[in-house]
Amino acid sequence: MARHDPPSFRGRLLATLRLQNPDALDTSSGGYRLLHPETGDPYTGDRRHLVATCRSVANFAAGTVADGPAWCRDAAAHGVEFLEATHRADADDRSEGYHLLVEPDGTPVDRTRSAYGHAFVLLAYARATAAGIEGAEAGLTATVDLLDERFHDGTGCLRSDCDADWEELESYRGQNANMHACEAYLAAYEATDEEAYLARARRIATRIAVELAGETDGLLWEHYTAEWDHDFAYNADEPRHQFRPPGYQPGHHVEWAKFLALLDRFDAEVPASLGGGDADGNDTDATDWYERAVELFETATDLGWTDGGFAYTVEADGDPIVADRYGWALAEGIGAAAALG
Repeated sequence: MARHDPPSFRGRLLATLRLQNPDALDTSSGGYRLLHPETGDPYTGDRRHLVATCRSVANFAAGTVADGPAWCRDAAAHGVEFLEATHRADADDRSEGYHLLVEPDGTPVDRTRSAYGHAFVLLAYARATAAGIEGAEAGLTATVDLLDERFHDGTGCLRSDCDADWEELESYRGQNANMHACEAYLAAYEATDEEAYLARARRIATRIAVELAGETDGLLWEHYTAEWDHDFAYNADEPRHQFRPPGYQPGHHVEWAKFLALLDRFDAEVPASLGGGDADGNDTDATDWYERAVELFETATDLGWTDGGFAYTVEADGDPIVADRYGWALAEGIGAAAALG
């Protein structure tokens, strides 16, 4: 991170992390507590969500990579310990995956094996590996194996959520879980220089952001059948569905722009002919990742930018479905602009 980011960005990163440390760290039960966005007070009785745990690990680890104070590393290690001891379903068998939601004392509340959640498990271990946290690289390697065994569907992409016995909960494929799997593989490559991880990221990006998007005039649809056909009817009657709304999301377009810009940067180090390929090891067609990233960024601003941010979801012509604006989309836009710059 320090190679690419000017000191002012490092200062903002550490200032943001200081808002969470130490109040977000639960030193009695473990893990991280949610803080009220206005008062900063911890919520009482909050449960521990797998994605929140993993995001927090990744964030504090990023502070360490940016040469932040020692508390960044300590806070990241605190989260890794909770991930291992509490979210992990079986202390002796990593292939059993991670519970999606647990009580602070470790009691499972939701045993769903979430593809989205497990992508963040890999991201957490990758960032923790880059931060030099003990045991993190073993967790990274085991999670790559878990994704291969439990989630990869033969196309190089991830299938959807499963129950605790690894039976699929529905006939569905989602771009969102795969986008974050791409992110996690990029982070794993950055932490280890293992070219196989970059190849996995490249394959997901090719499938989602190039091949499937090519069927919708370059736009990124969110929902697919188990055969990877566009499912335009999925949740069509639930425009405000909390996790899987219908429509195109400008925020995800800029998020993909960021990841493709990183892929372009890493591909300069490892050409596709050396580290690329599909799920069977065959070379995939070369893509100008930077050009595709710019296309997605411009698409997001053309279709979704309104006064003060990106509309949450839009039709293919840019008409808003849900015009609400969320901070995460702006954050991804900033990240994409920095990566493209």
